Amino acid sequence: MTTPSELKKIKWGIIGLGRIANSFATDLLTIPDAELYAVASRDQEKADYFADKYDAKKAYNSYEALANDPEIDAVYIATPHALHKENALMCLEKGIAVLGEKPFAMNAAEVDQMIAKAKEKNVLLMEALWTYFLPHYQYVLKLLESKTYGSILKIESDFGFQREYNTKTRLFNKAMGGGSLLDIGIYPIFATLSTLGLPKNMEASATFFENGTDSSCSMVFNYDNGAKAYLKSSLLEVLPTQAIFYCEKGTIKINTQFHAPTTVTIIANGKEETKNFGYNTVGYNYETIHFNQLIRDGKTESDIMTFDFSKNLIKTLDSVREIINLEY
Repeated sequence: MTTPSELKKIKWGIIGLGRIANSFATDLLTIPDAELYAVASRDQEKADYFADKYDAKKAYNSYEALANDPEIDAVYIATPHALHKENALMCLEKGIAVLGEKPFAMNAAEVDQMIAKAKEKNVLLMEALWTYFLPHYQYVLKLLESKTYGSILKIESDFGFQREYNTKTRLFNKAMGGGSLLDIGIYPIFATLSTLGLPKNMEASATFFENGTDSSCSMVFNYDNGAKAYLKSSLLEVLPTQAIFYCEKGTIKINTQFHAPTTVTIIANGKEETKNFGYNTVGYNYETIHFNQLIRDGKTESDIMTFDFSKNLIKTLDSVREIINLEY
C-alpha cells in the first residue's frame, strides 16, 4: 500500500495573497502529499513575505508568471471575485488544475465559460466552497438525506458581521464584487440548495451602501412541498451565523460560524445533544485533500462540488441580484 510519503507531492500555487489565502496555506502545510510551491501577488514584497512565511519555493510578482511555471500541478485562486474568471481561464489554458474560491465567478455566464474551458482542456476545475467538505456538514447532510428526523419543514440561516465602511477594501468595492450577497450571503444559499435543492420561487429585499454595494440581503425560498428557507446576509450587524433545519421529528442546528469548523446540536424527543467534531485545523484541508485525490485519480470534476451544483448556485445568486436590482 502506498503511503502519503511515497506519493509524488502535488505542487500548489496560490494566486492572490489575502486573508483566505493565508488560511488555505496554513492548512496546506498539514497535508503530507502536497506542498506550497509558488505564490503570486502583484506586489513582489508581499509575495516574498508570503512565500517566506509558508515556505514556498517561488514568489512571483504577476499571476501570469505563476501560470507559466511548468512545475505547478494545481492552483488556488483567492483573488477578488471580479478576477476569478480571468484567473481561472488563464490557468486552465496552461493545463493547471484550478480550485477557485467562491463565488466561482461574478455570474452564470462567466461560470459557463470556465466550465467550457475546463472541458476543452480536459483539466480539473472545482469551486472552493470549503463548507461542503467539512465533517460536521457532511454529518448533517447524511442525517437529512436519510430523513432521520423526517423531512425538512423550514430552514433558517444567516451570516452577518460589522465592518467599518471603506471603499478601498475589497469587501465594499463594487467593481471587485463586494457587498454582503456574494461574499457571505452565498453560504446560507449554499446551505439551502445543498439540502432542499432549487426553490420553486424566491423573494428578496436588500439595503445598500452609498456606492451601490449591498449592505444586507434578506431572502425567502419557497418549495413545492411547502418547505421554506429564511436567509439573510449583513455587513451591518453581527448575526448568529447558524444554519437551523426544522424537521418533522426534530431540529438540527449547525452552531455559530456554521460555514466553518463548529458543532452540531440535535433537538429531538425532548432531549438536546451537541456533537463536537474535534477540529484541529482552520478547515481548508478537507477540500484540498479531496481535490488532491481528484488529481491523482485523473478526474476533471468533483463528485461533491459538481459543475451542476456550481451552476445552480451562481444562477440563484443571479436571480436574487435581479430581484434586488444589484448589477455589477
